[in-house]
Amino acid sequence: MNILIADDELDMLKILKVYFEKEGYTVFLAEDGEKALDIFYQEKIDLAVIDWMMPHVSGVSVCKEIKQKGDTKVLMLTAKSEVENELYALNIGADDYVKKPFHPGILLTRAKKLLKDDQSILFEDLKIDLQAKKVFKNDVDLNLTKKEMDLISCFIRNRGKILSRENLLMTVWGIDYEGDDRTVDTHIRRLREKIGEELIQTHRGLGYSFVKNK
Repeated sequence: MNILIADDELDMLKILKVYFEKEGYTVFLAEDGEKALDIFYQEKIDLAVIDWMMPHVSGVSVCKEIKQKGDTKVLMLTAKSEVENELYALNIGADDYVKKPFHPGILLTRAKKLLKDDQSILFEDLKIDLQAKKVFKNDVDLNLTKKEMDLISCFIRNRGKILSRENLLMTVWGIDYEGDDRTVDTHIRRLREKIGEELIQTHRGLGYSFVKNK
């Protein structure tokens, strides 16, 4: 899973990078809000750890934009201790709020909880368990193939975003895939037959998107 950490304290970035990478996460670092947003749009980010006060673009603005564009989890960091600031952070969409100073292990634990909470998604009669890599419909295991599970996981991580054929090929089949790009259409057709036609939307000439959670 991909973690974006944005903070203008470089020593803090280095320490948190070590903690998260030891747990197997891929970490992207940003020293200011502008770079944080650049990374967010370039990479598939599962969790953004954002400092409240940063140069160029504030952490508050970064949080708002991330939340407007998708379902990426956001954990805000701040030296501000007033209750009003914590409430404000949560009201603009932050999923959690950690006050400075803090122990990196505590932050890691809070981050892992946010990511774990995001592992099971419900869509009416459909349950998608990303951790177990299983999808159930009316509590019946649909026994998706590996590629079907990889596809639906990619869609879930990018809910509301339009993913092109090329994007899906790169993410699910890998950079070395040399087959027909129409295999994406074939796998999506089979996936729709199992989970329901309405969950994967076609955007003619652009690609596909997964509906947002209701």
